[in-house]
Formats: sequence, C-alpha cells, structure tokens
Amino acid sequence: MKLLHWAQQFEEVVWLDSNSEVNKKHLKYSSFDLVLAVDALTSIKTDFHEAFDTLEEYQRHTADWIFGYLTYDLKNAVSELKSNNADGLKFPELYFFQPKKLIFLKGKQLELHYLKFVEDELDSDIKSILNTNTSKSKDVMSKLAIKSKVSKSDYLDKVRQMQYHIKRGDIYEANFCMEFFTNEATINPLQTYLKLNSISETPFASFLKLESNYLLSASPERYLKKEGQKIISQPIKGTASRSQEQKLDQQQAANLNKDVKERSENIMITDLVRNDLSRTAMRGSVQVEELCELYSFKQVHQLISTVISKVETKTPVTDVLKTTFPMGSMTGAPKESAMKIIETLEESKRGLYSGSVGYISPEGDADFNVVIRSILYNETLKYVSFSVGSAITFKSIPENEYDECLLKSKAMREVLEN
Repeated sequence: MKLLHWAQQFEEVVWLDSNSEVNKKHLKYSSFDLVLAVDALTSIKTDFHEAFDTLEEYQRHTADWIFGYLTYDLKNAVSELKSNNADGLKFPELYFFQPKKLIFLKGKQLELHYLKFVEDELDSDIKSILNTNTSKSKDVMSKLAIKSKVSKSDYLDKVRQMQYHIKRGDIYEANFCMEFFTNEATINPLQTYLKLNSISETPFASFLKLESNYLLSASPERYLKKEGQKIISQPIKGTASRSQEQKLDQQQAANLNKDVKERSENIMITDLVRNDLSRTAMRGSVQVEELCELYSFKQVHQLISTVISKVETKTPVTDVLKTTFPMGSMTGAPKESAMKIIETLEESKRGLYSGSVGYISPEGDADFNVVIRSILYNETLKYVSFSVGSAITFKSIPENEYDECLLKSKAMREVLEN
C-alpha cells in the first residue's frame, strides 16, 4: 500500500486493484493486478452533451493512456432522457485525464511508465515510495449520522409502483436504487477506502481522487473490457449473504444457484447485454460464455454471466461504450423504458453511482468496472453518499428487496459509522 499512500500528494489519482490474492477465479480477463495513474498532464471534464464523441476525440488526440469515469447520467447522451433528481455530490458527468506517471503490477513484475519530461523524477519517486510511512494516519472523521433519502415505507410503495409497470407490460425488470447520505461530514478518504477494501476485497476495487471529489469503491462487477477485437461484459444479478458457518454458507450458495427469481433476473439482463453488444459486433460473434455462474466474495455470493463479442479492428471502444451505456445490470429491460421509470421513482441523481471507472490504452483497449458497493465524497461540500439497489421483477417481494439493499449497504455503513 506504499504506492497508494505516496499517491495522495497528487490532485488526480486513479487506483485500480483486483485484490488478486483472493480473487483467482475472477481474473481470467485481468490484464493487471493493480494500476496506479497520477498527476494529469491534460484532462477533460464535461456534462452529457456529446460526451462520448468528446471522449473519442480526446483519446485520439492524446494517443496515450487515459483514466477516468463515466457517470450514469451519460444516459442522456444516448437517449432522450433527463436527470432532474437531487444531486448532493455535484461531480462532473465525465472526467478523464492523461497521467504523467503510471505504474502497473502484474504478478511480481512492476512497470513504470513516465512521460519523457518527468522521467528524471523516476529514481527519486522510487526512493520516496520505498520510504513512505504506511502506519495508520490519524482518522479525520466527524461523527456520521447516515440518513436514507427514502423511508422503508416509501421504498416498499415505490417497489409496488415498479411492479405495476411490469404488470402493465412497460418493463420486465428494473434496477431500483436508494441513496444513503450525510451532510457536513469530514472523512479520511484513504483510510476509509482501505477499511472498505479490507472488508470486501473485490476484483474491481478502485480509489479515485479528482481534485476534491473521491470515489472509494469495492465493486465486484466488470462493465466492459476491450482486448484487441474482443469485447467482454460480465453483468451481475443475483445476491445471497455469506455465513461464517461452512455448511450454512454452502447451503446459501446452493439456494442462490437454483433460485428461479434470481436466475431469471440474470438471464433477462444477459439477454439485454447480448443485444447491446450486437450493435457493434461482427455478425455471429456474440456469445454467452458463462450463464448464472456462482462467484463468492467475502460478504456475498453472486450470480455472474460473461458475454463476449468481436468488433471490427477499426471500431473504437467509445462506440462500444456509447451503444452499451449505461450497463444493463443497473438499468433493466427494456433499457430505455426502465430508465424513464427509474427517474420518476428514485429520489436522487445517481451520478457516478452505477456509472463506471476505468481506462483506455494508447492502442484503444479498455477496462471499466461498475460503480457499486462504493462511497462517494465531495470534500469541498462535505457530502458523503452511498447508494444501493436491487432488481425488481414481477415476482419480487418488496420486503426481501429492501433486505437485499441493507445487505449490500452493510460494508459502507460499517466503515462510515465504525
């Protein structure tokens, strides 16, 4: 962790950690164990207007590694939609930067990529990293009182409204989310992230600092990866809690694996992802590599599917992002109708929650996660937020969906409320 402590001196930081020691099964498509990008040479931040075209132009102009995020509200760039809900975080809707300094770790191999005009700092940086003190710094945390934007009774009523839309045939499924937040909050972002990651140890964890905006993420989900002509998407749908008692834990995993409702959620979203990928795929190349595969994390069991496709060599990754965003696991089916209903029933603008963090390489390859199980912090506004959600279907039991949200919020609450 010396690298991440050392990185705190910079205004722009993206740290992507696969927690490779505990996630062997999840790393089939991983290019690196961890990546650190710091210190912007150039950057772009914009709202949703022509966001994907702006990103493509920026990537083509830099012809370099770029790191950053896409917020959920870029949906408004690809559909006739709006985001009118309350926004306490005020993050830009898209933010990417070209780092001066880039560090990759894969197995025991460490690679440092420095831009030419900072190459002379490499030796001193290595010494500084090796000498970095990682002893726990004093936590700067105000006493946090986490509040929900939606009461339990309102949540249950909104789920029933969602099911009314399903019964009418407007949608088959939708991901319904609620925000937990606190005002006038001061936290230590680095220590908060380290605590969250130690509790969860997920394969798409990330720490993001862009000026005074922070993302502290323990995401288990990949949104999209481009590897040459190959595209990989791995939607998650289906969740069960873990138990410390081995037999009970195995039983809970087995129950999830055969749960008709949970599997139907996953299959519907897998079909949506197949359809999204087909918009840029070469004919006949879209395949479901895994369907409802059981994966186990420290806190939950999940059902994950893997969908792959092949694109033409000339197809830029921004085209694939534009035609698949937002990810199906965080919207519903049909996607546009689900997003319209989500906007009317949710109380908060999602922003970076259910968006994505990742990178695009000089060759146009990319890897992006899904921002879930994450804490967001605007240091200037002293606003702390995390959101959780679940997939609502006709067979959903509103009380159970509420309990699933509380299960998903457990790690964030534990970290913020000690």
